[in-house]
Amino acid sequence: MLIGTMNHPGRDLVKEIEWMGSMGFGFIDLTFEPPSASVERVDLRAVRDALHEHNLRVVGHTAYYLPLCSPFESLRRAAVEELKLCLEAFAQIGASWMNLHPDSKAPLHERKFVIERNIQTIRELLVPAKNLGLGLMIENLPGSFNTVRQLSELLGPIPELGLHLDIGHANLLVESNTTDDLLAAFPNRLRHVHLHDNKGGSADLHLPLGSGNIDTRHYIRSLQAAGYDGPITLEVFTPDRHFLSYSRDVLRRIWDEEAMARHQRAQAQNQPTREPAAVH
Repeated sequence: MLIGTMNHPGRDLVKEIEWMGSMGFGFIDLTFEPPSASVERVDLRAVRDALHEHNLRVVGHTAYYLPLCSPFESLRRAAVEELKLCLEAFAQIGASWMNLHPDSKAPLHERKFVIERNIQTIRELLVPAKNLGLGLMIENLPGSFNTVRQLSELLGPIPELGLHLDIGHANLLVESNTTDDLLAAFPNRLRHVHLHDNKGGSADLHLPLGSGNIDTRHYIRSLQAAGYDGPITLEVFTPDRHFLSYSRDVLRRIWDEEAMARHQRAQAQNQPTREPAAVH
């Protein structure tokens, strides 16, 4: 399991990579967003060199506010073109996966329209993504795309689409955290995980682990039981980065403890442990 974190889009990307390397992270969850990290402003060669120097892998992240389902076709097309630029840039710096955030901002339109437009956009991106050697994955979002039923509307019609599970998001605007339901429904679609804490309700707080009401140990057990051993992004957004390094240490400790306990249980039962998913 690799632990990484996300760059701040308002800061110099190469400098962000440098501090991640100095903190011992295994990858960057690289988001191409304005004002300082949009594709047109980034020196991709410098980014690629910095990643190599600090031995960091990269996972592709895109802006959550792009209008994938806009009723204005010109705006939807603009989002597609921007995401194509992101695909090309991620391919150049060595990413294998790029995430998308399903869009629900279509006032006065029925759910059917929202789903059809999101699917149209995703399918238009699948061809260039495949040509570039990248996979696409959809991130669960509070409200409209946070349950099995809601995400099935996108994952069902598009079998190539991966699941980007955000455990913090799964705790918002729901009666109970939907992580276990999503893992049970889509065990073979999971490609990436975001982890951060919050207190439920509607506030996406991105707190350090242990600061809210999310049972980190439980969901680490759930990930391991699902065979996941891939990258986990700590989306901990605090001015003091000591909270991020603390969360990194908490995640590593709990992950290792649970992996050891699971191995010991399997030995006691004389059963092999399930093979983990490949690291992306």
